Amino acid sequence: MRSRISTAVLAAVLLCTILCTAGCSPRVEKVLLGIGGESFTIEVARSEAQRQRGLMHRKSLGAREGMLFVFDRDQRLDFWMKNTTLPLSIAFLSREGKILEIVDMQPLSEKPVRSRLSARYALELAQGTFAEVGAVPGSFVRFPESFQ
Repeated sequence: MRSRISTAVLAAVLLCTILCTAGCSPRVEKVLLGIGGESFTIEVARSEAQRQRGLMHRKSLGAREGMLFVFDRDQRLDFWMKNTTLPLSIAFLSREGKILEIVDMQPLSEKPVRSRLSARYALELAQGTFAEVGAVPGSFVRFPESFQ
């Protein structure tokens, strides 16, 4: 009898833990962006913690996926690839979504990549994707109307 009760209690605790973990995990904000006639599903990093983590420790990135880093004001932005094993390209964007600069970044490099101009956003995609869709400095990234 005692064994059945212990097993039932253990099962209940395990179930609660699983449900709480699933229900309590923070949702990742995603947005659909248009780049060079293509649509991309992009994770949004708004908080300092989200921006610091970025795409670190990811094992893969879909062909039309990436991360948008959002800042409160225009400023020169610094990025590096510490703990990031995926080869990425980063585009620095104006508040209006104009691509100011695109830089390829090397996996695991701790060498800072700094925007030449003040930018509001930085967008990371798999390396070569901007070129693949014909996006160059001066092109625009299309944000949803409701995006802030």
